[in-house]
Amino acid sequence: MLAGELRLGGAEVVVLERLDRPTGQSRGLGFTARAMEVFDQRGLLPAFGGPGGTLETSPMGHFGGIQFDFTVLEGSHFGARGILQSLTESVLEEWAVGLGAEIRRGWEFLDLADGDDGVTVTAGTAEGVRHLRAAYLVGCDGGHSAVRKAAGFDFPGTGATRGMYLADVVGCGLRPRFLGERLENGMVMAAPLREGVDRVIVVENGTPAPDRSESPSFAEIAAAWQRITGEDISSGTADWVSWFSDATRQVTEYRRGRVLLAGDAAHVHLPAGGQGLSTGVQDAVNLGWKLAAEVAGWAPEGLLDTYHGERHPVGRRLLTNTAAQGLVFVGGPEMDPVRAMFTELVQYEDVRRHLSGVVSHVDIRYPYAPEDAHPLVGRRMPKLGLTVAGAGTDTTRLLHPAQGVLLDLGDDPAPRAAAARWKSRVLHVGGQVADPASPAAADLGGATALLIRPDGHVAWTSADALPVAEALERWFGAPETGE
Repeated sequence: MLAGELRLGGAEVVVLERLDRPTGQSRGLGFTARAMEVFDQRGLLPAFGGPGGTLETSPMGHFGGIQFDFTVLEGSHFGARGILQSLTESVLEEWAVGLGAEIRRGWEFLDLADGDDGVTVTAGTAEGVRHLRAAYLVGCDGGHSAVRKAAGFDFPGTGATRGMYLADVVGCGLRPRFLGERLENGMVMAAPLREGVDRVIVVENGTPAPDRSESPSFAEIAAAWQRITGEDISSGTADWVSWFSDATRQVTEYRRGRVLLAGDAAHVHLPAGGQGLSTGVQDAVNLGWKLAAEVAGWAPEGLLDTYHGERHPVGRRLLTNTAAQGLVFVGGPEMDPVRAMFTELVQYEDVRRHLSGVVSHVDIRYPYAPEDAHPLVGRRMPKLGLTVAGAGTDTTRLLHPAQGVLLDLGDDPAPRAAAARWKSRVLHVGGQVADPASPAAADLGGATALLIRPDGHVAWTSADALPVAEALERWFGAPETGE
């Protein structure tokens, strides 16, 4: 995702990938509502089967296994379901390569040297050790990030206290347990992936976190399944097996000099609600346009540092909500009173709205918004239908090129004149709201002009005291004309 964003911003990018080919495995099985919006901003949803295709969404979600309806948030849903991670990887790789990203498979990161004017990367390849020089390096290499370790990032938190199994089992004919089933010896989940194949998660009480780099065997998983459920699945097989833990850690800084981190390299947590992939994608979209601006030379002072300032609090909140879900979801009988209390609380609309926003990621508000700013400032721009020059479009489609958008709904000459001074970085669009009764139109709250960043977050509205030119310079650098 980051490679594609950098290319849209005009930066040259090389991706070093340790694997010679994709594994075909799919730990993730979909993405959150906000991640869907992010993919839609780049025109990628049709590749996943939507919109108007086979993309499956659900209005039902859960928090720690306690189910409720997400449509309490207007126009929202739980997210995309049943999207194999292998498909997500394939879609994004094809997109990034199509934009000009270079992907070098079979290149394993070994070390780095971070200097004032660039980063030197040492990598192992089939032809031997190679060295590359770049302006910046971003570690998107997972929870065991070699980049994070080589660059000396601090990674505080709590270590793993228990291990959990994950597998796609074949020929077992399991009864679906979509939200998990808690039994005396642990918890199991099961969901059909396709004919004869079920995704299972097995959490056995008292199982310590494995201290190993290799995957467990299917025999281990079958034995744990039988101890918990009493069912014998040992006659089946597995497409693949793995394990995960409840380790919870986050780096203290997302940037050290010319080295940055994104996704699981920056934060690890229990995979409650499938939020990890979606958070990593949003990290990349927040960082991509800012890093590309820095490389291009037009970034205003401090722009790149807003990546940490905006995404670190999001990561911290992610760790909190997944840890809380873990206690409720896989805790033993001692957590029964908490589960009962949560079940009571979700009957209240305010609680459902809050939890829906947390796990769907649609309630994120970046902290740069001043206290007196319009409620949309800092938040993501909802998909707003528009009529522009007599034709239908929407704010999401306007973001496909990953440019800033100055949306003028009041035919005001001031935004048009201001945007002309940033014309290669910000697209000025004049138009009208297609459906004034829509929830997205209601969110405008009287604003007739909005500045939307390339990542889809609102930076300014006409209802703010800040002049639009100051907002443009804050996020898109000095005017191009020098006026």
